[in-house]
Amino acid sequence: MTIVIPQLLTSALVADARRILDGAEWQDGKATAGHQAAGAKDNRQVPVDHPASRQVGTMVLKALSENALFMAAALPSQILPPMFSTYSGGQKFGTHVDGAIRQIPGSGKPLRADLSATLFLSEPADYDGGELVIQDTYGTKGVKLPPGHLVLYPSTSLHHVTPVTRGTRLASFFWVQSMVRDQCQRSILFDLDVSIQRLTADHAGNPNLVRLTGVYHNLLRRWAEV
Repeated sequence: MTIVIPQLLTSALVADARRILDGAEWQDGKATAGHQAAGAKDNRQVPVDHPASRQVGTMVLKALSENALFMAAALPSQILPPMFSTYSGGQKFGTHVDGAIRQIPGSGKPLRADLSATLFLSEPADYDGGELVIQDTYGTKGVKLPPGHLVLYPSTSLHHVTPVTRGTRLASFFWVQSMVRDQCQRSILFDLDVSIQRLTADHAGNPNLVRLTGVYHNLLRRWAEV
């Protein structure tokens, strides 16, 4: 299940993030790639312990915690601190699958990567190429979103970033460990949650909504790992 979360960051927050990142030091993106991905990865990243990365990462995490669509789709248990990358001059990231286990910086604690996320920070018209191409059970789709928009997709998916042949693609990326490990169960809960929210907006006070909400929470209680 691939979900687009529009306007996670407002235009003002995107501008702040870009201003902060403009002053950062960048390194070869292979520094954070696993063995399999290192050969396919060609980009630049802000070091994870750089003040700019921490400052903008905090901004992103706050926006995620306040976004109902993200919370419903991800049911997050842990979120790896957001990282930041640029692609330009033909740089790309070949087809790969994200590693299953990540280490949370500064803690050494493991995080199981259930969901991958890319938050776009550049205007699509400002660069050519740079599509995130995701292959999952529903087919192959290319994603290139306006700044502030985020795409969330299963970390089990094969994916790649096409070469950026003009301009610069700036984005944030991170991984999420969900309270509900199973993708199918998470998809059922998401559909049920969204349906309850829409019915509540249209039919507030209907007693059947209480029953549906109970079904949601009882399924979550059965499937969640906390």
